[in-house]
Amino acid sequence: MRLHVGCAMWTHAPWQGRFLPHPLPPGERLRSYATWCNAVEGNTTFYATPARSTVESWSRQTAPDFRFVVKLPKPLTHERRLIGVDEELRSFLAAIEPLGPRAHALWIQLPGSFAPADLGTLAGFLRALPRSHRYAVEVRHRAFFDDGRSARLLEGVLAGAGAEWVPFDTTALFESPPTTDAERDAWTKKPRMPRRSRALTDRPIIRYLGRNATAPATEGWRQWVGTVTGWLREGRSPTMFIHTPDNADALTLTRRFHDDVRARLPELEPLPEPIPVEPLTLF
Repeated sequence: MRLHVGCAMWTHAPWQGRFLPHPLPPGERLRSYATWCNAVEGNTTFYATPARSTVESWSRQTAPDFRFVVKLPKPLTHERRLIGVDEELRSFLAAIEPLGPRAHALWIQLPGSFAPADLGTLAGFLRALPRSHRYAVEVRHRAFFDDGRSARLLEGVLAGAGAEWVPFDTTALFESPPTTDAERDAWTKKPRMPRRSRALTDRPIIRYLGRNATAPATEGWRQWVGTVTGWLREGRSPTMFIHTPDNADALTLTRRFHDDVRARLPELEPLPEPIPVEPLTLF
């Protein structure tokens, strides 16, 4: 029994020399991160399709059961809104092919303007996708959360393609006023949506955004500990991503979440032991 957990990135300046060895060449950074977590969000692919050689390096640095949830590029999802993107999609799929089984799901994050009226476009896009991958969809239009009929229609579209609905839980962030610059920035940029915890498939994916301080971050995920524990007992294979506004302590918080679940499920396989960080010396 395994729970996959991870962060929004595998390299982050506040982690260097604190959690991860520093300096590290680019070809070793993901390998070091993978001793802390067994999954990662592939956010970089949103901004540009990576070179195949880059993806080959990602594959070499991780075990076959490491999970990438890889975001489709912005031109496909936000600029062209899933219409007329066949050529770009083929290029993207060819680029990430070296990940093999590590490509746990392709993540279709849709803009907040993608509304229930656009579900026909989403359904057609999902039907045309190759069955060689799993797919997960994140929506941000409020109607999918506030209107039961819209939610059921979306669930029907996703179920028809065997795709998962990815919740982005920001309720802990917005529970009280921000206290740091990073939290104030997140308040202006992150979606304010109700928590959603219904899984559609055997491989649910959750994105959780807490606060920078440990206590409110861990308090905010308490319900998720119970939900994820229940999914594991049902035989599902969840993936949980932990964010904070500055992500400075995201690595340790991610492992803390895994520990909280394992306290309820002692049979859960432990995470790998992180590579020790050598203390900095003057000579």
